[in-house]
Amino acid sequence: MVPTRDRNNHRGFLVIGRDDSILGHRDARTTVTELRSQYPDGLIGVPGQGLRLSWSVESDVATEQLACQLSSSDDGVNWRDDPVITSRADTAIEAPHGDIPAGEVRLYRVRVATSAGRSGWSRPLTVEADTGGFSRARVITTPFDVPLASTVPYFRRDIVLRDTPAKARLRVSSLGVHEFRIGGILVATDHLNPGWTSYAERTLTATHDVTALLQSGRNTLAAAVGDGWFRGRLGWTGSAVYGHQLGLIAELTIDYADGDREVFATDETWQVTRSGVRRNSLYDGYEIDLREEPRGWMQPSFADDQWPPARVLDFPLDRFVPRIADPVRTVAELPGSLSVRGDAVRVELQQNISGWLRIRVHGEEGERIEIRHAEVVDQAGDLHVTTLRSARSVDAYILDRTGEHVLEPRFTYHGFQFADVLGGRVLDAVGVAISSATSPRSTFSSGRSDLDRLHENVRWSQLDNFTSLPTDCPQRDERLGWTGDAQAFAATACTLFDSGAFWRSWMRDVAADQDADGSIPSIVPNHLLLAGDARDTWMFGRAGWADAATIVPWSVYQSTGDDEILREQLPTARAWVQHLIDRAAETGTGFLPDEFQYGDWLDPDAPGDQPQLAKTSSEYIAHAFWSWSARLLARMERVAGDAVRAARAEQLADEVAQLTWARWRDHAIGTQTGCALAIEFLIAPDAERAEVGERLADLVRANAGRISTGFLGTPHVLPALTSTGHDAEAYLMLLRTDLPSWLYEVHRGATTVWERWDAITEDGSIHGGDMKEQGDVMLSFNHYAYGAVIDWVYRSVAGIAPSPDGPGYSTIVIAPRPSRSLGHARATINTSRGEASVEWNVIGDDLELTTVVPFNASARLDLPLAPGSRVERDEMPFDGRSLPSGKHRIMIRDAALLP
Repeated sequence: MVPTRDRNNHRGFLVIGRDDSILGHRDARTTVTELRSQYPDGLIGVPGQGLRLSWSVESDVATEQLACQLSSSDDGVNWRDDPVITSRADTAIEAPHGDIPAGEVRLYRVRVATSAGRSGWSRPLTVEADTGGFSRARVITTPFDVPLASTVPYFRRDIVLRDTPAKARLRVSSLGVHEFRIGGILVATDHLNPGWTSYAERTLTATHDVTALLQSGRNTLAAAVGDGWFRGRLGWTGSAVYGHQLGLIAELTIDYADGDREVFATDETWQVTRSGVRRNSLYDGYEIDLREEPRGWMQPSFADDQWPPARVLDFPLDRFVPRIADPVRTVAELPGSLSVRGDAVRVELQQNISGWLRIRVHGEEGERIEIRHAEVVDQAGDLHVTTLRSARSVDAYILDRTGEHVLEPRFTYHGFQFADVLGGRVLDAVGVAISSATSPRSTFSSGRSDLDRLHENVRWSQLDNFTSLPTDCPQRDERLGWTGDAQAFAATACTLFDSGAFWRSWMRDVAADQDADGSIPSIVPNHLLLAGDARDTWMFGRAGWADAATIVPWSVYQSTGDDEILREQLPTARAWVQHLIDRAAETGTGFLPDEFQYGDWLDPDAPGDQPQLAKTSSEYIAHAFWSWSARLLARMERVAGDAVRAARAEQLADEVAQLTWARWRDHAIGTQTGCALAIEFLIAPDAERAEVGERLADLVRANAGRISTGFLGTPHVLPALTSTGHDAEAYLMLLRTDLPSWLYEVHRGATTVWERWDAITEDGSIHGGDMKEQGDVMLSFNHYAYGAVIDWVYRSVAGIAPSPDGPGYSTIVIAPRPSRSLGHARATINTSRGEASVEWNVIGDDLELTTVVPFNASARLDLPLAPGSRVERDEMPFDGRSLPSGKHRIMIRDAALLP
């Protein structure tokens, strides 16, 4: 058969045939182990447009895919014949046969051809599309004239089904956060639905399979709606930023076996009442008087004749969009240890978490049980609550009967490790940890337990701060989506957890909140403007914060290999870079205006109450990030196929870099952050790169590895040392245990990453956190920004990373920098192609290296070789340059080992 170009084929792949002979004979030793889309496993009601498929393969005999065949079915029986495509691509391939019609289900499968033959078909992947909008449902609210301040309204409706459903789907969202039950059973184990997005533009809708919860006859639909982010207190703006009235919208679609369909939707036929909840606040906590709770209200036998009908709220339905990322879920339950402290029972967890306590307590009718939360205790052993600022972080229950109770709050969460329980007799307590990061992607271990603990601390800080959006901290009256923290941590986040869908969802809010002039707000969702605050310049277009517009999408693409986020965010990135061009034009000098910047925020040498006053010039940093965003934009344009725009952006990046270096060179080489950005952002000319690297190494050695960087410099300082050949100095910084350092926190008992390097000082006292200008306290024991170092740990300690020219680990860079002080290290990453791993052990003067390269990937080696080193692969001489897929054992005799 003569190959032909099929214009309708995905991404212009070459069609070479449609019969099995093209794929070759069946080879049972090659198996497609997983087929997936860009959406989290198990999510239904996803957008039916633009579906992309990826898969993993295991093979005992082959190393790469020569061709693949994709097929789809609308019924799971009749599979369409699809073209074989000559491509090694196995990531983010456009699904065959176009869009999935609204509300319909489509199945997909794939098989691949290798030099050894073809695999069997994969297990089918089922994708169910969103219905495309609410057809009958309307937002309902309470009929009361005065908003129910702080309380939680309960909504209910009884329905009668003529038969047991063959299929039932509930599509639901809310103004506020909701729980929905059928017959008293939660339809999902998610928390704080629908989460926080830029509500003025979009609110997420979830679709649940509720077939098993319904039966023939009478069924009760019941929902509770809490304040959440919609009506609750936010940041520095007070309450009800998005609206005073809570609301519920839901549509239940019943399909019977005979083909009939019935739809039940929120409208005036629903009924509503007040609950016993007295307070439900993300910051302040939850309080309920159980005596005032309506009993049995979620069951069909409940008499609701005293409940008034709900009122339909005029609200634009086009703001409700399907969820594309994981919701908040329980990720761990940790037993608490109990001790008596005065009138309270102290509960201590082994881990700082985002979540709440579930306690089992014996108490008397009318007795108040109160739980107070804190991250740390002070030197006297008391809960340290100053860092919470105005957040009360208290849960309370007034008991409705004498006896044993299991108490658990709703519609709130706390950042805490310690809690005091007052009242009753506490029998046991469990810490419920919640997060939107539900799919771990990697593992790491080494010969240093404190380094391993640092890795776990960073993991937990990501878990605790990925609560619907990437927050700065989970405990005080803030918990906002600071863009600077997000861009600093994005690469590490993608290494530790499968975060692609999470970032795609949040970046849509970044795009929604972008100002008309192209500037990006410092927090997303940006509720400040809606709250009536002026458009303060310090909240828009700040260097290293607004650059999330380019840095986050590029980090996701590098880690996953899926360019969807790049294509979606190109308009945002273009507008941001153009905004910088326009601002520079206004000055008439070619430079950006001298204005407030956060700069290298929380530089350890900055005044504790003025964290923006870092050693490194904020002007220099602003121009370095301008150049870097332009360079990333050029790369994004190149991936999208626009060579002209790419060249223009690349030229801009070079010009800004040259201007920056000419003006700030002498200043930049005087600080760790200045040198690191000059190296990593390509500000320093190639001819001076080695000199700047040596200068950075000098600064590190002169201070015995003391960290001297803030939020913007820290992610880049160790990569800059490694890329200029100064691995020993990088280890000196990494393994330092004196203040300030990463391991200092570990040795002070930290289980998450601190906001300030000296959050607990050397004498054991807690930093005051005072802020001179704000007149407030800024201190958190759970900030992920400094945890960005862990991406370097994977890349350079373990030695596993995606190649810049092989995104998504299609080409893996194996570049360990082994240290005798560690002795060994091991890392695994579940790439889009399967698990990749590296393990090394120091054996005398030799290095034993074992690596697994996934099917359809290859590895480029950068081994630690000394002049006399000899390399063996599977006991045979080896050139040490590259590896195909498979498991490999490499010995480096007389390796270049760091101390």
